[in-house]
Amino acid sequence: MKLLREYYELCEGGICQDLLTEEEKVRVANGSIILSGVMQMSETQNGNGRVYPHSVLSREVENYKKMVSERRALGELDHPDTSVVNLSNCSHLVTAIWMEGNNCMGKIEVLNTPSGNVLKELIGAGVKLGISSRGMGSVKESSGKTMVEDDFQLICFDMVSDPSTPGAFMMKEARERPNIFTKADKINRSLNDILYKYEK
Repeated sequence: MKLLREYYELCEGGICQDLLTEEEKVRVANGSIILSGVMQMSETQNGNGRVYPHSVLSREVENYKKMVSERRALGELDHPDTSVVNLSNCSHLVTAIWMEGNNCMGKIEVLNTPSGNVLKELIGAGVKLGISSRGMGSVKESSGKTMVEDDFQLICFDMVSDPSTPGAFMMKEARERPNIFTKADKINRSLNDILYKYEK
């Protein structure tokens, strides 16, 4: 399995007002920073040639919703070279995630942490930011495309700045599958896998 990382730009300006609830708009007016937009895509060959099957990405979004609901869906500022989310570098919290067709949409709230404060300054300065998924999985070549396999597991979404760096999308082989999910997460994953197979 490899560490797979993908980059997507947030909507222009970083904030899509039409995706915010009235409560979120009030919080933004009172100083909170909430970003929203496309976070990942399925059935689309991305800049590094990888394609995420819709069934795989949809399943992982459903699994990730549990972490979102428990306020555990943290992300870092920049991509680390590991599958572990480093709490000391967390800059934001994913507060909502859902599928719209092949697009994985989401919202993040910037945290009042050292990295979050750096992120706030970047946003305030008008820096164009992107969001990047981080996950573990295998890939295979098929018809000139690199297909992400069914063993893919979404770990988190990080805030990044430079989509032109080729090495920012794939890291070296992991020695073993990281123990990043709780027992409840693993049960939830198993149930979602059964539901997706039953629906087919």
